[in-house]
Amino acid sequence: MQELLKKNFKGDVVIWGLLVAMSLLSLLAVYSSTFTLAYQYHSGHVGYYVVKHIVFILFGFAVAYFTHLVPYTYYSRVSHLLLLLSIPLLVVTLFFGTSINNASRWLTLPGTGISFQTSDLAKIALIMYIARLLSLKQEVIRSYREGFMPLIGPVLLITALIMPANLSTAVILFAVSLTLMFVGRVRATYIGLLAILMIALLAILITIAVKSEWGGRWGTWRNRIVHHMEQESDGNYQSEQSKIAIVTGGFFGKGPGNSMQRNFLPQPYSDFIFSIIVEEYGLIGGVFVVLLYLVLLFRAGLIVRKCSRTFAAFLAFGLALLLVSQAMANMAVAVGIFPVTGQPLPMISMGGTSMLFTSAAFGIILSVSASDQKIKKEETPNHDEPTEDTN
Repeated sequence: MQELLKKNFKGDVVIWGLLVAMSLLSLLAVYSSTFTLAYQYHSGHVGYYVVKHIVFILFGFAVAYFTHLVPYTYYSRVSHLLLLLSIPLLVVTLFFGTSINNASRWLTLPGTGISFQTSDLAKIALIMYIARLLSLKQEVIRSYREGFMPLIGPVLLITALIMPANLSTAVILFAVSLTLMFVGRVRATYIGLLAILMIALLAILITIAVKSEWGGRWGTWRNRIVHHMEQESDGNYQSEQSKIAIVTGGFFGKGPGNSMQRNFLPQPYSDFIFSIIVEEYGLIGGVFVVLLYLVLLFRAGLIVRKCSRTFAAFLAFGLALLLVSQAMANMAVAVGIFPVTGQPLPMISMGGTSMLFTSAAFGIILSVSASDQKIKKEETPNHDEPTEDTN
C-alpha cells in the first residue's frame, strides 16, 4: 500500500498531508456553518451543501493530482498564454460580469449557469509569468529597462483590472509580486520606489472613498473603512459578530456543530469561517489553522532551497506565498485587524472555483517538489549495479 501511494502520489508528503488536513477541516466547518443557510433555502437539509462541498473537495483533489503529474516546465511554457487569456476575461468580468454587493467578480459561462472568479485564474497566471521572466532574465535582472520594466508591466495591468471589484485581492497580489521580484534579485531601489508610489496612490483612493458621497463600489469601500476606523457597532455588524464568536470560543471551544454565531454572522461558511472554527474548536483550533499555513510556507521554502532550477524555485515560492498571504488576510479580518475584505480561507472556505484553483496551486507546488525528487533519484548512484572491473 505504501509503495502504491509513493508511486502515484509524488512530491512533498507533508504538503499532501496539509491538503488532506485542510479538506477535512473544511468539511467539518462547512457542515456546521451552513445550518442557517440550509434552513433558509432547503428546509433544513444541511446535506445539500455538505454533499455539494464534498463534490468540490473531490474535484479539488483530482485537480491537485493531475496538475502535480505535469512536469513544472510545462507551466513555464503556458504561462504567457494563460496571462494573455486572463486579461480579456478580467475586462469582460469588469464590465459584464455577475455583480454581487456592487462588485463584478464573477463570470457566468453561457448556457451552463456555472460562474467563477476570473481573478483566481489571473493570480496563478501572473505568478507563473513572473517566475518565468525572473528565470529567463537573471543576467539582466538588475537593469531597469531589460529587467524591471518587463516584469512590472503585467503586474500593474492585472492588479489594475482586479482592483475595481476586489481591492484586497489586488493589494495582496501586488505585494506578493513585489516580494517575488525582490527574491528574484530585482533592484530593491526600483521595488521600494514603486511600493511607495502604490501606497501613496492607495492612500489617495482611500481618502477619496472616505470623503466622497459616491455610491457603488466606492460607497462599499467608504463604509467598510470608516466603520473599521471608528469601531461603530451598528455599522460594524460583521466584525462584531466575528469577535463574539472568537471570544465565546475560549480555549477549547464549544465543540463541533455547537456554534451560535453562525445564526447571526453573514457568510460564516466563507469569509468568516475562521471565526466559526475558533468558536467551535477554541484557541487550539485557531492556532492549528494558522500552523497549517505556516507549515505550507515552510515546506515551500525547503523545496525552494533544494530546487536546481530558478523557475521552479520562483514558482513554488510565489504560489505558496500567495496562498498564505490570502489566508492571513482572511484571519486578520476575522479578528478585527483589517476591515472586511471578502477574502476566503484557501482550501477551507466553501466555494467551488476558488477551491479548484487553490488545489491547482497545491498541485503545481507538488509538481516542483516531485521533479526535484526525480532529479535527485537520477543523480544518486545505484550501488546494487555491478561495476566494471578496471584492473
